[in-house]
Amino acid sequence: MSDRRTAILEAAATVIARRGVRGLRVEELAVEAGVSKALIYYHFEDRTGLLRRTLAFVNNRAERYTAEQSAADAATGAAPASGPLRRLEQALLLELQDLPHVRENSTAWGELRASAVFDPELRGELALASVIWVREVADQLGEVRPTAPEPALVASAERLTALLEGLSARWLSGILPLTDARTRMREAIGVEVAHLARHTADRSADGTPTSPNKLD
Repeated sequence: MSDRRTAILEAAATVIARRGVRGLRVEELAVEAGVSKALIYYHFEDRTGLLRRTLAFVNNRAERYTAEQSAADAATGAAPASGPLRRLEQALLLELQDLPHVRENSTAWGELRASAVFDPELRGELALASVIWVREVADQLGEVRPTAPEPALVASAERLTALLEGLSARWLSGILPLTDARTRMREAIGVEVAHLARHTADRSADGTPTSPNKLD
């Protein structure tokens, strides 16, 4: 991605976080990015194209939190997260940090998600980003509970990502203190991991479901 294209997307995320999707104006975006309006239209064609690419950009930037944290740990000599459960907790809790870029990214994501309710053209991009996120969390849960069935892993990942979005929104809007939001997230992870353990216990040795109410 070119430097100017990246600068435009970074500026778009900033303006959307500040003013919402409806408050996004090309003139303000051009000033924020330090480019001309013509260059914005050259790269993104129209407002819808800009919003779709901004949504993807915000999602991809969130995925870099874990890599950035690992690099920071290495630079400071801190011990990296060890064990699949600890890595899962870290990946989710990195979305709940009182840092400017995390606040901006989470706020922009929330604004874009809310806008998709009224803008069908954004729904495809949002659905794809959500599916990828759920898949990543399901894979991490699978490392914690390797014998859990795939549908159960996906269902747990969907619940955790949905809860994280809700907790983030409440924290950002001042309804819930950050420490409480992080505690609720940890508690939910524990509940889902225990739930997956029960799913594993409810399966027979050959992998087929068992039922205590089954009639012989």
